[in-house]
This record gives sequence, C-alpha cells and structure tokens, in this order.
Amino acid sequence: MEILKVVNLKKYYGDVKAVDGISFTVERGTVFSLLGPNGAGKTTTVEILEGLRKKDEGEIYYFGEKKESLDSETKRKIGVCLQKSAFFDNLTVLETLKLFRGLYGKGLKLSEVVDLFQLEKIERRRVKTLSGGQLQRLAVAVAFINDPEIVFLDEPTTGLDPQARRQIWSVIEHFKNQGKTIFLTTHYMEEAEKLSDYVCIMDHGKIIAEGTPSSLINSSGLKTVVEFDSDQNVDVKYLEKKDGHYVVETDTPEDLIKELLRRWNVSNIVIRKPNLEDVFLKLTGRDLRE
Repeated sequence: MEILKVVNLKKYYGDVKAVDGISFTVERGTVFSLLGPNGAGKTTTVEILEGLRKKDEGEIYYFGEKKESLDSETKRKIGVCLQKSAFFDNLTVLETLKLFRGLYGKGLKLSEVVDLFQLEKIERRRVKTLSGGQLQRLAVAVAFINDPEIVFLDEPTTGLDPQARRQIWSVIEHFKNQGKTIFLTTHYMEEAEKLSDYVCIMDHGKIIAEGTPSSLINSSGLKTVVEFDSDQNVDVKYLEKKDGHYVVETDTPEDLIKELLRRWNVSNIVIRKPNLEDVFLKLTGRDLRE
C-alpha cells in the first residue's frame, strides 16, 4: 500500500530547475532513499514534502489523498529530522523530548525513546552541553517521538561515529519492522545499500535511476574488481599497475583467480564486487560539486 505518491513535481528558481518533473511512490513499511550529489534537488524535494517549501507544479498524495498543503492531521502522522536542528539550549535532553511529545498530544513513551536511542547517560544534560553527535541523536529521536507513520530523515547520521551510526541503523530497522515508513536521504552509500528497500538517484533535478539496491547494481554493467600483488610480470589486462600491485576488472573473478594462482606468484588478493556507491559514481560522475 502506498503511503506517499509524487507526480510530476517541479520547483524552479528562475532558470534553475531545482526539481524538474519527478515522480515516485513510497510504499508503507519500507525504507525509501532519495540519493544524489550536492545540488541534485534532494533537499528541495524533501522540504516540499514536509510542507516547508511550496511546489510550483505537480501532485502530492499522502495516505491516498491529494494534498495541496499539509493539514494538521497529516502533520501529526509525519516525523521530521532536518539536516540542521535547533533546540532550546537550556532545556535538558529529557525536557526536550517531553516538549515535543507534548506538542503532539500523543506518541511514544519517553522511556522507550530514551532506551531506543541510548540517551540514558545524557538525558539530564542541557542541550547546549551536547556534542555534535549527541545533538544529532537527539534530533533523530525527536523525529520519532510522535510515533509517526512516515519519518523523513535528512542526512540523519552525519557527524556520528561508526558505532553511533550503526545504532541509528538498528533503530530505523526496528521502526520499519513495526510497519513504519522511512524516507531517507544520505551521502553514505553503504547506509543506503544496507537500509533501503527502494532507491531513487537524483541529479540536476531529475530522477536518473531507480530500483532496489540489488537491481541497480545488477543492471549497472559494472564488473568485479580484483586486486593483487606480484613480483612477476602478470600477463592480464589491467586497469592499473604500480609497483607490482595490479587492479583488474572482470566478469568472472573465480576463473581469473584460478588462472592467477596457476600461472603466477601472486599474493594479497582482494575481491570487490560492485556496490551502490559504484553505481552512484557511474551515474552522477566523480567530480566534487559544491
């Protein structure tokens, strides 16, 4: 069952086509990821869906109903974690959770949120004393405080250490298993590949590819990369060779490795299959964009 449907959404700023006629559907109980390089139009799209920015054209359907703007009933069913969140500096973490919980009149138990996001050790600390990572964990927790049906997480793990990032992943999977829907934007392709049921890759205001992570990888035409070292001149077609270190692309890594071991003295063999990051870079280019 679809929880969100977008049809021909457009948002222009003069000659800049920030969102240029995109369409997609988000199914209930899934993690949907919108990916793209800086300037692709992701944040503008998300802000329109959250009711923070007005669209120029297009249709948006929430829970099967067309919405020209977000009414209070729809807002109560939505959770939002923005790229940057602002809280009252002198409130404690627990007081902040109580405040947002009270704005909705219903939601999750505070003890459940504190436990899920591992906020026990900082629940009595004032917001102004939190580190960047702790503040980000609080922002994600607030997004779930009203027990929403769909949660928008815009770069939710930015600034978190690997352990904290994995903990947020487990929380996302927990809520997904409860039938909640997660709309995710992230620059961490590993994160998107692990969590997403469906991915849309956006660039220059348009969706340029979509599908499950595995289908995008399988249809990309990318090959497996095999790296190895050898003190011999290995007679294979390679992408790179430097100081006896070879990088080779192949469709048949098992056959290549058998040949390498049979004919040459090789060591430090590493096999890397294509992943979502490889697909992303192939589609959007490798140049950094500001």
